[in-house]
Amino acid sequence: MPKDRSTTDSSAGVTSASGTNNIAPTGARKKLIPRRRLKESDVNVVNQPMLKKALGGTIVGNTMEWFDVGVFGYLITTMGPVFLPEADPEVRTLFLLGTFAATFIARPLGGVVFGWLGDKIGRQKVLAATLMLMAASTFAVGLLPGYAQIGIWAAVLLVILKLVQGFSTGGEYAGATTFVSEYAPDKRRGFFASFLDMGSYLGFALGAALVSVLQLTLGQSTMEEWGWRIPFLVAGPLGLIAIYFRNKIEESPQFQATLDAQESLAQDPDAAAVDSGKGPFGIVKAYWRSLLVAMILVAAANTAGYALTSYMPTYLTESKGYDPVHGTLLTIPVLVIMSLCIPLTGKLSDRIGRRPVLWIGALSTVVLATPAFLLIGIGETWSTLAGLSLIAFPVAFYVANLASALPAQFPTASRYGAMGIAYNFAVAIFGGTTPFIVAALIKGTGNDMMPAYYLMATSAIGAVAIYFLKESANRPLPGSMPSVDTAAEARELVATQDENPFIDLDDLPFDAPASEQEPEKVPVGV
Repeated sequence: MPKDRSTTDSSAGVTSASGTNNIAPTGARKKLIPRRRLKESDVNVVNQPMLKKALGGTIVGNTMEWFDVGVFGYLITTMGPVFLPEADPEVRTLFLLGTFAATFIARPLGGVVFGWLGDKIGRQKVLAATLMLMAASTFAVGLLPGYAQIGIWAAVLLVILKLVQGFSTGGEYAGATTFVSEYAPDKRRGFFASFLDMGSYLGFALGAALVSVLQLTLGQSTMEEWGWRIPFLVAGPLGLIAIYFRNKIEESPQFQATLDAQESLAQDPDAAAVDSGKGPFGIVKAYWRSLLVAMILVAAANTAGYALTSYMPTYLTESKGYDPVHGTLLTIPVLVIMSLCIPLTGKLSDRIGRRPVLWIGALSTVVLATPAFLLIGIGETWSTLAGLSLIAFPVAFYVANLASALPAQFPTASRYGAMGIAYNFAVAIFGGTTPFIVAALIKGTGNDMMPAYYLMATSAIGAVAIYFLKESANRPLPGSMPSVDTAAEARELVATQDENPFIDLDDLPFDAPASEQEPEKVPVGV
């Protein structure tokens, strides 16, 4: 049997054996609260068709988001003359990299707002809203007049639309990872959650491929004249398709169970208390340690990720002399191969744990960053592809597992809000600003190896943070009951609950009234 645990408090709040709060008046006598045993009816058996629908509905949103990121990243050198034709080329590049970074400055606000809403009204509704806003703002970029039409206001409007995109995206990834993690069975959460990032990088590759085709067929002068608009306008119909699929999915079973438990509590005074969620300040106060660890990991992983995707085309063009077309084309095969490998590293984390796989990502970044940029510096196609592959290797281990590891650090009632804070603040400060920071470092030092040193530093800090990360592979999400693939697996889990190292009865959110619980009694003092 799991060890007994009881906690006393001289005030009104006491903690039960299930880890939830029960309210008792000051001075009340010590009472016995029966410990609940795990029953087969407690275990969530995943609805496989609904899981596939939920996975598809969230993947299309992430693909849409990164399609826009890819398009903008690969069009930076093309859009510069459109919005700042009279500026120095280096100033134009820094402006557009800064505009790209501005997207991420707006993400924390979006993460806080949409995260709070997602914990209050549901994940599905908020995810549908973020996708609509993101598709509309991306489409609007394609309709913007240039400097020739309205002068500097063209650049101002571009920044405003990118801020709107950032605000909507702030709720997208946090909600998508939360949603899929809550749908997935415990033993395969890493595998299913990794498909989100596979879709993300495939979306990026799709955007890069479209830009490349347009550059090859239209030519640079036509691209600067009007061709740059096409990829953004394509986002309109793509967004409508994505919204259609996302509206077909239902609320996650884990969050629905939390809502049902809260309703049951309101109707039954004998039921165990259920965490009803916290606002942004409450989340920071309650989970600041987990938030700090998550933010450091997000910063390290996304520094490597955005260096590979959003910055590399500019680096190859501005620092290594490639023309814009070849700077784009060289990254596409690397992105596609890496994307297809992401589910494999997600599956690996289900077998050996999230922390070991994340350590592979962090340590391989430290080891491979310098050789990667030295190979790129040779200037040959083969060496550039080899260098890009060395950068992509750790990214595949990093990003595939953040989607499953980070949501599992927070309880169901506050998970979306916590993810919105942790992920978006870290990405705003480090991830999205990576292209701008690295470009500024190269310009300030004249050293083309600065990207490698920057990646090494962030991943060295990330490796330390992994040590403090709570392992979550094969375990129920905090605040949720176990989730399995089949009814037979549920029966086996109940039969072996005393020996199962991944199940702690004290941490499960039992909410049945005391009169319906089984007879083992654990004292709880007041």
